[in-house]
Amino acid sequence: MKALVLFSGGLDSSVCLALAVKEYGAGEVLALSIFYGQKHRKELEASEKLAAYYGVKRITLDLGEIFKGSSCTLLEGSEQEIPHEEYGEQLAKTNWAPVSTYVPFRNGLFLSSAAAIALSSGCEVIYYGAHADDAAGNAYPDTSVEFNSAIADAIHIGSGKALRIAAPFIGRSKSSVVAAGKELGVPFEMTWSCYEGQEKACGICGTCLDRIRAFKENGLTDPIEYERNGGNADAE
Repeated sequence: MKALVLFSGGLDSSVCLALAVKEYGAGEVLALSIFYGQKHRKELEASEKLAAYYGVKRITLDLGEIFKGSSCTLLEGSEQEIPHEEYGEQLAKTNWAPVSTYVPFRNGLFLSSAAAIALSSGCEVIYYGAHADDAAGNAYPDTSVEFNSAIADAIHIGSGKALRIAAPFIGRSKSSVVAAGKELGVPFEMTWSCYEGQEKACGICGTCLDRIRAFKENGLTDPIEYERNGGNADAE
């Protein structure tokens, strides 16, 4: 194997998977999907289907026990509702502290775990899909340029300089991710981003709103089905 992709089955990681497959070929790409105690498994189900679509090997890892003490609204143990509003509105309520859907140091843990697996599998690079919209205003601090630079250096040094991090959309918008995915022919209809686990995406959680807007900015309609908004960010 040459490349490991942190692969949730969401839009961002699916574009990263397509990039890795284009660069190295499906036979040299390993997809790593992680369960971390989230309330639903829709993304994991999507990741399984997408890995089969691209013909890459997929492995799973269960890290749910680590987050059992967290009150993050995405997790099984939380009784709080997932916010149905833009990240900017959420940040105004948290006084610019990370939002309630921030899983504590998730990317740090995921990348560290991925580094161990990548080295054991002979990989030279780890792809992950952090982008600027998630980092904006400190919503998800482990998606920032500063975080990526620090952990990329740590993994490079700690691997004996055998392993590097590829974050192709770090510092770039979700719209850039959609544009790249369109060019690569990513089957967006197979991806899942919504924080809720219903039959259709809710259309009103922070990640749905961000996703819908990114498609609109590219002159596209998101091909997945929504309970509300219908893929149009201007809809009521």
